[in-house]
Amino acid sequence: MGKYGNEVKQLLDAIGGKENIQAVSHCMTRMRFVLVDTKKADEKAIEEIACVKGTFTQAGQFQVIIGNDVAIFYNEFTKYAGVEGVSKDAVKAAAKTNQNPLQKIMGALGEIFAPLIPALICGGLILGFRNIIGEINFFNDGTQSLSDISQFWAGTYNFLWLIGEAVFHMLPVGIVWSITKKMGTTQILGIILGLTLVSPQLLNGFSVANTAAADIPIWDFGFAKVQMIGYQGQVIAAMMAGFILVYLEKFFKKHCPEVVSMIVVPFCSLLPAVILAHTVVGPIGWKIGNGIANVVYGGLMSNFGWLFAGVFGLLYAPIVMTGLHHMTNAIDTQLISSYNGTILWPMIALSNIAQGSSVLAMSRLQKKNERAQQVNVPACISCYLGVTEPALFGVNMKYGFPLICGMIGSSIAAMISVKFGVQAVSIGVGGLPGILSIKAQYYLIFLIAMLVAIVVPFVLTTIVGSRKLSAEVRGLSEQNVAVEKNEKLSVKPESGDVQADDAMSTENVELKAVLSGKAIPLDDVPDEVFSQHVMGDGLAIEPSDNTVVAPADAEVSVVMEDTGHACGLALAKGMELLIHVGVDTVDMGGDGFELLVKSGDKVRAGDPLIRFDPEKIRAAGHPTTTVIIVTEEGEAGEIQYITGMDVQAGKTTILKAQ
Repeated sequence: MGKYGNEVKQLLDAIGGKENIQAVSHCMTRMRFVLVDTKKADEKAIEEIACVKGTFTQAGQFQVIIGNDVAIFYNEFTKYAGVEGVSKDAVKAAAKTNQNPLQKIMGALGEIFAPLIPALICGGLILGFRNIIGEINFFNDGTQSLSDISQFWAGTYNFLWLIGEAVFHMLPVGIVWSITKKMGTTQILGIILGLTLVSPQLLNGFSVANTAAADIPIWDFGFAKVQMIGYQGQVIAAMMAGFILVYLEKFFKKHCPEVVSMIVVPFCSLLPAVILAHTVVGPIGWKIGNGIANVVYGGLMSNFGWLFAGVFGLLYAPIVMTGLHHMTNAIDTQLISSYNGTILWPMIALSNIAQGSSVLAMSRLQKKNERAQQVNVPACISCYLGVTEPALFGVNMKYGFPLICGMIGSSIAAMISVKFGVQAVSIGVGGLPGILSIKAQYYLIFLIAMLVAIVVPFVLTTIVGSRKLSAEVRGLSEQNVAVEKNEKLSVKPESGDVQADDAMSTENVELKAVLSGKAIPLDDVPDEVFSQHVMGDGLAIEPSDNTVVAPADAEVSVVMEDTGHACGLALAKGMELLIHVGVDTVDMGGDGFELLVKSGDKVRAGDPLIRFDPEKIRAAGHPTTTVIIVTEEGEAGEIQYITGMDVQAGKTTILKAQ
């Protein structure tokens, strides 16, 4: 019988038996199951198993948290159960079969638009800056803008359109590329198809409405005439064309002999895709995209638009928590194409500001609770800068009432915004800097809406919190301390576990940063297993470099050889550490990671452990947040986690213990 013989039997029974397992894999800390019927899994019984730290379901996967010994447990489980483990990609693919159609659509949209978001935000800021220097008449009694009175700023205004045009007019190129990347087909073919949609040979799509039908150029094939119209800024048409190309390529790859596939597959995929894009799916997609934009715009601009805005503002934060908010990116982009601006995005920015204001109120209420402030302050800042997850999951949802207060403020602010027709030139930074993306004529009213989004949640949260929060939670009791006490669950080592050299056990433990970047509290990590301290206490780093180094002299106790995204270390005084690069990066299957050590290696402080590509992680839709967890305290005591500051790899102290 193996180390976890009894636990393996208990888990197999509690999960519904072998016949209920569709696929199984593991990452650094968790068993990942795709179950035939999730209702057959007895979560209560599973969580009572000695080595299990918790369970949760995410993206169609039923995950059982084991800890550092998950690889040993996994091997014993698959052997006993008589099931064959599969790759992480296979589990991820199988998990999608457990998602409903809406979840699948939202997931696909999220994966398509995630790589495009940085460009859209950059383009939004560029257009916002052009607004300030070229569209607002600050000078000569409100008759001239900065670009009107200065040749330098006039040149800057014109030059910046080079970037703005590339982002928004040429957007179909990025969309089709992203689709081919997501679907695993030839990306250069996607880029070429996208370029044919925005070719300068075609009439610019933004000029079609102002061009007489007789003046639109055509391709004349004798038996048929096709209008030469570009699809600049079109989202739905580009997506439809992209999927046509993907499925044509997959079809010909499947049926074409390998010896001629290099010639036949690209030609037979791209040529029909281009023809269909300009004759069938392009015109249909154009009408669908404009139809969606017209419905949203018409609804928001109708007599009942304020009501729609109120509901949207109220529910947007919960929508973000479900992941269904990805659809708004496509709608916003289509609105920009159809109406030269979006009325939807300003409400999103206001919702983010409102949730940040609730956190600001919590920070004021808990100003004497140092541990809470380690979560509140960075969450508030990130929320005001457009990243809401730390605020939503780390603070507002945790207490409940701040979330609701933020929703109320967001609803009121959204109604004001829509009532006065506020529009943004593009998607921008979804927080306080979002005003840079608002059309100049709406600055004043958007400032008023922003003020409402700040004041209402802050006041409501303060009033409710002063009554609901206990003195201890607010940090007013004598029991309040600055140093976190390590009373969380952790993985207990067996007698045969690898430990650091005995010679190190007499020294105090002081760990240096494993990466350069910003040290943040564990509660701010966008992953419920880590942020809820299920695996143990610790902290995290938002990295500014790409090489993980040893925080102290140690022995490598465990590594993820196939994915390279995590490793475990045995340190002085029996302390054990888990270093996990990124969130859910196991799904990347090792792409973008280079493991520089192996299990059993002795390392010195500052030795490189893992090298990774941050851009690949972001492109795959994952945060780069790197987690450092104390999975076993050993004989160490009075552990202090030092966060809320910039750190330098191998130099800045992030943990101290006696």
